Amino acid sequence: MQRFFVEPCQIDEPAHRIHITGTDVNHIVNVLRMKPGEELWISDGEKKEYHCRIESAASDEVCLHILYAQEPDYELQNKIYLFQGLPKSDKMELIIQKAVELGAFEIIPVETKRCVVRLDGKKAAKKTERWQQIAESAAKQSKRMLVPSVHSVMSYRDAIAYAEEMDVCLIPYELAKGMAETKEIIKQIQPGQSIGIFIGPEGGFEESEVETAVNSGVVPITLGKRILRTETAGLAILSVLMFQLEQ
Repeated sequence: MQRFFVEPCQIDEPAHRIHITGTDVNHIVNVLRMKPGEELWISDGEKKEYHCRIESAASDEVCLHILYAQEPDYELQNKIYLFQGLPKSDKMELIIQKAVELGAFEIIPVETKRCVVRLDGKKAAKKTERWQQIAESAAKQSKRMLVPSVHSVMSYRDAIAYAEEMDVCLIPYELAKGMAETKEIIKQIQPGQSIGIFIGPEGGFEESEVETAVNSGVVPITLGKRILRTETAGLAILSVLMFQLEQ
């Protein structure tokens, strides 16, 4: 069943109505060709979701009747922030899509020393807008209760400073200690703690960048004996965390 996100102001619970406006109207009416009587899910972007039936569909608004509301437990208790070194070509789109499916709360593109891609202000803003659209589509598909935010591109220095506010920060690194230590570090993460994950671009982080992270409290971990591509590494640790933290 199709899922859409709305702002709380679009929900009129006493009247059992939700009013869809904006770009979703075109998607519902012209792309999906949904008609009055068909049903869909609406999320308020927080804890509630609404099972609705289409009452009317015009060119500028779709009116829904709320059949019932519920507060499902789809989201992880932990907010996971993926700091992803900018990869080449369109790999970032895949990373964002899968990170959203795996429960990431926010994705932060980061410029590091080995990044081949460099984005100026206007190009970066356009890319961020595109990436946010991908996050929203992935959130709809995977039954997320919220749309994870794709942050504007950050410098590595700013990313490290941003991560200082988080409870736990991890950086997969090929020279980190063995798997037993990594398993213990992950096992100690408590429900509700915020988690930052730093993933390097193609070629990984420079040693000086890892040292900077460690000096700021970021903990090095290993993802095994094999070298993972940048588009694989983040998804691997997100999968591990999802398995460990899912209630």
